[in-house]
Amino acid sequence: MKKVRNFFRYDNAGLLFILPAFIYMMVFVGYPILSNLILSLQDVSVRNLVNGDKHFIAFQNYVDIFHDDVFLMAMKNTLVFTVSCLIFQFLIGFLLALLFSKNFTFAKTVRGLTMIPWMMPMTVTALMFKFMFSTDVGIINFILKSAGLIEKNIEWLTTSGTAMIAVVAANVWIGIPFNTILLSTGLTTIPQELYESASVDGANSWQRLTRITLPLLRPTIESVLVLGFIYTFKVYDLVYVMTEGGPVNSTHLLSTYSYKLSFDMFQYSRGSAVANVLFLILLLVGLLYLKITMEGEED
Repeated sequence: MKKVRNFFRYDNAGLLFILPAFIYMMVFVGYPILSNLILSLQDVSVRNLVNGDKHFIAFQNYVDIFHDDVFLMAMKNTLVFTVSCLIFQFLIGFLLALLFSKNFTFAKTVRGLTMIPWMMPMTVTALMFKFMFSTDVGIINFILKSAGLIEKNIEWLTTSGTAMIAVVAANVWIGIPFNTILLSTGLTTIPQELYESASVDGANSWQRLTRITLPLLRPTIESVLVLGFIYTFKVYDLVYVMTEGGPVNSTHLLSTYSYKLSFDMFQYSRGSAVANVLFLILLLVGLLYLKITMEGEED
C-alpha cells in the first residue's frame, strides 16, 4: 500500500497525466500504422481476405509498386504538384504578408477575407473549382474568351496537359492564407528600428528586403515551406473530387493511387505499400523539420 501511495506522489504522478494521451496515440495512431505495415508485407486481396488465406510475402509489394508505371507517374505527379503549390503559395503569401504589414484603409477587413479559403471545407472548394474549370459553363473559359485569349473552350479537367494546372490552382488558393498568417507573424518579430536605421543609411526598399527582412525571416520561411510540403504532399480529397486522378492518370498522386489500389482494384496490400511510401517520405521531412527547429532554438 505504501508503494502505491508513493507512486502517486511527486514525479511519478506526472505519468498519470500523460497516460490518456499515450493510450490515444497507441490506439488511434500506433495501431493503424503497425496494421498498415503488416498488411503491406502480406498478399491480401478480396479473394484471400474472404477465405482467410493471407500469406506473408515480405517486401514483394514494394518491389512490385516500384516496377508499376502508374505508381512512378503518381510519384512524379506528387512531386510536381507539391513543388508547384509551394512556390505559388509562398510567393503570393509573402507578398500579402508584406502588404498587410503596412497600415492602410480596410487592412483588417482584407486580412479577414483572405482567411476564407482556409476555412472552407476541402470538398466544397474542390466542387467550386471543378465548376469554375468546367468546359462549357466554367467562369475560367468565359473570362479567357471574353478577353480574346482563346477562341474555343479549353477542356481543363479532361485533358492531360491542363488537369494538373487546375488542381494546382485550387490547392494554391487553399494554402495562401496559411502562408500569409505565418509570414505575417514572422514579420511582426522584426524590430522596426532596423528598417529605420537602414533608411537613414540610404538603403532602398530592395536592400531592406534582402538584407533585413529575408535573413531575419529565415526560420519562419523554413517552417512555412516544410509544413506546406507535409500538408500538400498528402492531399487527397481535392484531387479525387476534381479529377479522380485522371485523365489517363495524369493527376494521380500517391494518396489517390493508394485509394484506387485499395478500394477500386481491391489490392489492399499494394495500396498499403503505396501509403507506407507516402508515410515514410513525410516522416523524413517531419524529422528534418524537427532538426531545423531544434537548431534554430540552439542558435
